[in-house]
Amino acid sequence: MRLLLAIVILSSVVGLFARAEKVAVVTAARAQIGVTTGYDPAYRKLDYPGGDVPESTGVCCDVVIRALRKSHELDLQKLVHEDMKANFAAYPKNWGLKKTDRNIDHRRVPNLQTFFKRKGWSLPVTQQAADYQPGDLVTCTLPGNLPHIMVVSDRKSPPGVPLVIHNIGSGTKEEDRLFSFTLTGHYQVKVVPARTR
Repeated sequence: MRLLLAIVILSSVVGLFARAEKVAVVTAARAQIGVTTGYDPAYRKLDYPGGDVPESTGVCCDVVIRALRKSHELDLQKLVHEDMKANFAAYPKNWGLKKTDRNIDHRRVPNLQTFFKRKGWSLPVTQQAADYQPGDLVTCTLPGNLPHIMVVSDRKSPPGVPLVIHNIGSGTKEEDRLFSFTLTGHYQVKVVPARTR
């Protein structure tokens, strides 16, 4: 009986920890609302590692980059650059590059999709709202065949569809847009302790 009780308590603690990890991503993304008020896809030379464009601007990827950096100390600039450098052939060639570019590679949705898949973070893409949990990342295609990425929120619309946090052109916002565009990817970050990264 004690063993069963211990297992139940441990499962509850693990579940609470996992939820807290997911909500941390949402909280970090939400903190960008009102701070990141513009959209600027211009190429910029960035510090490395830990480089960023000015916090007042950015693109959809910058919302994710900043949220993961703040919530889990995951530096997508460094992680994507290192993986891309070691596995360049696995990444899209949409831009005609012959080598990696640590200033921009992590700020491109197709590269993030490839990195997330390679890390084993992919989940099925569905049209079921319940399949999308707070802190999940979703990619979609906007009109004009433009790739886009969003963070699933812990808040929901009145019908129960999770909101998303993203920068679709006018700064970071939290909106009811999860199913507004054709979804192309669904990912859940699996965090490892900092000492093993």
